[in-house]
Amino acid sequence: MNPNESLRQFESRARMRLISGRLREQRKKVVDPLRRGVFVVPATITSLGLLAGFYSLISSINSHFELAAVMIAIAFICDGLDGRVARLSHSSSQFGVEYDSLSDVVAFGVAPAGLMYSWALKPLGTIAIVICGLYVVCSALRLARFNVQTGSTDKRRFTGLPVPGAAVMIAGCALAYSYFEFSSPRTLCALMAPMTLLLAVLMISSVPYPSFKSIHPRKRAQVEIMAGVLVVAAMFLAMPQFTFFLLALAYVASGPI
Repeated sequence: MNPNESLRQFESRARMRLISGRLREQRKKVVDPLRRGVFVVPATITSLGLLAGFYSLISSINSHFELAAVMIAIAFICDGLDGRVARLSHSSSQFGVEYDSLSDVVAFGVAPAGLMYSWALKPLGTIAIVICGLYVVCSALRLARFNVQTGSTDKRRFTGLPVPGAAVMIAGCALAYSYFEFSSPRTLCALMAPMTLLLAVLMISSVPYPSFKSIHPRKRAQVEIMAGVLVVAAMFLAMPQFTFFLLALAYVASGPI
């Protein structure tokens, strides 16, 4: 056999082994994490939040506004649980981060905008579509900025109003409106249109907001904090809709203040 031909065959086999090794390495990186059952738990919680956001949107279309607001609140709870479960179970992954962001776009971007349009701003016509569309765009921009800044910012605070915070503010307004049985469409439009724009601007702003991710359940708390938690819990039992609104309003106002 020609020495040159033998050399070419040897080089070809070497390249094939190199390519095969790289393929096995990439497959191991992709497949092995998916084989771990622990990843199913946070992904399932994220999926429940996504479905709650979708059901909220359907409820808004069907004029079930209080149910739509409750679904946003459930999505908010799921959003707080999935990350904590992933960290405690050491199952955090880039897949989970991306999936959580996609879920948040629906649950805290599209669903609150749908609720705001159907519940409060529909009489404004085209202006309502522009306002709600701007809210959705700003929520997506806020989530994209959060993903880019992950790992390079202070974990004790957020830059700009978090998307879930803006969503629960809208849900809280709807719940408080229903709780007090108000019936004033014009006043509702006049108040909620600027509020929606304000929430959109706060999301993409540089206003710092506190983060509760650093709170550890085993960490000791002051007596005053425990007393405040008990008071809030009692208020939730007495008037949950209005208390939810007050907590959301307090968090939204905490950044500028």
